[in-house]
Amino acid sequence: MRPFDEIFAIAARRKGGAEALNARLSQPLTATQLAAIPEDRWLATMTRCVFQAGFNWKVVENKWDGFEAAFHGFDPGRCAFMEGDAFDALLANPAIIRNGAKLATVRENAAFIMDLRDQGGVGKVLGEWPSTDFIGLLDMLKTRGSRLGGATGQYAMRFIGRDSFRLGADVTARLIAEGVIDKPASSKTALRAVQAAFNTWMEQSGRSLTEISQVLAMSL
Repeated sequence: MRPFDEIFAIAARRKGGAEALNARLSQPLTATQLAAIPEDRWLATMTRCVFQAGFNWKVVENKWDGFEAAFHGFDPGRCAFMEGDAFDALLANPAIIRNGAKLATVRENAAFIMDLRDQGGVGKVLGEWPSTDFIGLLDMLKTRGSRLGGATGQYAMRFIGRDSFRLGADVTARLIAEGVIDKPASSKTALRAVQAAFNTWMEQSGRSLTEISQVLAMSL
């Protein structure tokens, strides 16, 4: 596995130099900023990512105003305690995507978010989770959330601004090229190897998971 500065140099050559590459990198929000994000925006982001999985993203985007209206701005209390008649009405609502299994995740993830209040709230819990154990956070989302495993959880954390890596095709290809994994990471053993590599690169560079993930993606 090459040191991070060598991978950064590869990406910089592809993107017009170090300055140009740095300009393309995004910074994650701080724990304080994440803690200040309202619960409804966490639920909205989770829901958007659940629906984008396996669907055309443009279709989800075009119907998003309908989702916001149908779920009352994603108020967790109203969503978590939605009664059967209200859910049935969603299944007949043409303003949203009427996928029953995915619609049910809104109610379930609203309850998940409310459960985190005893620990300080969703923004505090997810925002303060150490980046050196991001795979632990992903496992928690998979276990306690609804349909938040795999790429969906990674997208949700990236979109909300939480420090994260996203194991897309380019990042995976770079990890394979560096000998970290030999195929897309799906097992716990492979994910631990990915986390260890990112931790090494964070220590070497002082950069976030988000930046390192983006550099890896742009190195191919």
